[in-house]
Amino acid sequence: MNNVARTPGSAKKGVAGKDAGFITRIITFFKQVIAEFKKVQRPTWPELWSMFLTVVSFLVIVMIFVGLADLIFSQLMFWIFG
Repeated sequence: MNNVARTPGSAKKGVAGKDAGFITRIITFFKQVIAEFKKVQRPTWPELWSMFLTVVSFLVIVMIFVGLADLIFSQLMFWIFG
């Protein structure tokens, strides 16, 4: 019995390892990309709406902060330099 730990991609080394051709490695890459895309879980509409509102709320808060900072610094520069 061999106690050598295997890495997730070690079983496919013969197919897409260093000895494999350039085209074979490209094909293997795209097969792996497609396999990963199949694992993606898309959000439901309520989750998507919730995320959208979170992003918009955060942007409004940042816009208010930057606007107030700009107003304060412009008034400060006007007060200092006249």
